[in-house]
Amino acid sequence: MKLQTIACSTRPGRIGLSIAQWFHEFASTHGKFDCTLVDLADFGLPVFDEPKHPSLQQYTHDHTKRWSSCIAEADAFAFVLPEYNYFPPPSFVNAVDFLYREWNYKPCCFVSYGGVSGGLRAAQAAKQLVTTVKMMPMVEGVMIQMAGKRIDDSKVFQTDDHIDSSATAMLDELGKWATSLKTMR
Repeated sequence: MKLQTIACSTRPGRIGLSIAQWFHEFASTHGKFDCTLVDLADFGLPVFDEPKHPSLQQYTHDHTKRWSSCIAEADAFAFVLPEYNYFPPPSFVNAVDFLYREWNYKPCCFVSYGGVSGGLRAAQAAKQLVTTVKMMPMVEGVMIQMAGKRIDDSKVFQTDDHIDSSATAMLDELGKWATSLKTMR
C-alpha cells in the first residue's frame, strides 16, 4: 500500500513541513506502507482554475495534471495540517477541490497541529470535506498541541510517547482501511 504524507500548509515560515517529515519517517518505520512525502507547496496550485468539473478529469493546466498524477498513485493519505481560524488551511481545501476521482475510495488520516486545540477543529472540518470526494477519514488521529514549541533550533519536530502511540494506532487503522478499500477501486 502506498501512503502519501501531505504537508498541507504552504505558508512561508511554516512548521508543518518539519511535522510532515517526522510523520513520514515514523510511517516508513511502521512497516505497513510504502511511504512518500508530498509538499503541497511544490505544486503551486492557484485558486481552483480548471474550466471543467474535476469528475470529468479533463484537465487543461499542467499544475492540475501533475497534482492528479501524484494523487492517483496513492492508496492512502496522511494530511498534516494546521488550524487557521478553526478551519484547515485554504491550501488544503483548494487542493482537495482540484480533483475528484483520484481521491475516491481511499482512506485518509490527519496529523493536526496548532495551539491549545492542537488543530482538532481543523481536522474535524477537513473530515467533512473529504467525505464529499468519497474518501474515508479515520477516527484515530494525531493532535499536536503548542506545535511551535516542539520544533528545535535545527527545525526538527520533537515527538513524545503520547504522540507516537497516537500515530501507531492511526497507522494500524489506516492499513486496514487501505487494504479493504483497494477492492472498491
